[in-house]
Amino acid sequence: MGKYFGTDGFRGEAGITLTADHAYKVGRFLGWYYNALRERNGNNEPARIVIGKDTRRSSYMFEDALCAGLTASGADVYLLHVTPTPSVSYVVRTEKFDCGIMISASHNPYYDNGLKVINGKGHKMEAEVEEKIEAYIDSEVDDIPMATRENIGCTIDYAIGRHRYIGYLMSLATRSFKNIKVGLDCANGSSYSVAKGVFDALGAKTYAIGMEPNGININDGCGSTHIENLQKFVIENNLDVGFAYDGDADRCLAVDDKGEVIDGDAILYLCGCY
Repeated sequence: MGKYFGTDGFRGEAGITLTADHAYKVGRFLGWYYNALRERNGNNEPARIVIGKDTRRSSYMFEDALCAGLTASGADVYLLHVTPTPSVSYVVRTEKFDCGIMISASHNPYYDNGLKVINGKGHKMEAEVEEKIEAYIDSEVDDIPMATRENIGCTIDYAIGRHRYIGYLMSLATRSFKNIKVGLDCANGSSYSVAKGVFDALGAKTYAIGMEPNGININDGCGSTHIENLQKFVIENNLDVGFAYDGDADRCLAVDDKGEVIDGDAILYLCGCY
């Protein structure tokens, strides 16, 4: 673990241990780094970086700061907007982006946030690159050149990337959900933009809570860290199954029709059977 980057990215309290200046410098380094890699490989096209975020109020601040740093270094930025962390990994890998950044502090309260940097294979960024980012953040000398004129990067609305991820999720279903009553707790987080639509499209009768994000209620008494809400919701509405997500939808807990939590090993076994 480094000074800023831990096992799950650069995480801290927004505006205190993780600031907009930090995000700007992360963007500045990554934009320069991937442009330099492209140049060494004989590719003069600008680096392509994709960004997703969760529903925290500070996520918008960090998105803007990252965009400023990336474009100042000559990279083009593609915005997925509010989206689950797995969608960023999927889009990076399938759309051949240089890297991706997810702005989220996962299951933490709203006042925390984080920057998860994902490499071109859709995996966690290599430790050696994170170390270089940290060195740049702490350097007293900024020796990364600023892009000028036509080499300044731009930002691009890329909601279509999230839609393609939704299509991918739908393609994974091995059977119809027609008339199955599914309960969801979206934690007022990223999954609110994806999960219900997927189950609806698969034919389920979908009932959802945690669907009213306001920037400060993410994970607040809801989602996978408060599974009791989903248990009660499933029982009261006579549902067949329920799923609860954390703030950035990279983890999921399930309950059966009696509100009992389904063991993760059982989920893996069932997935393997189909």
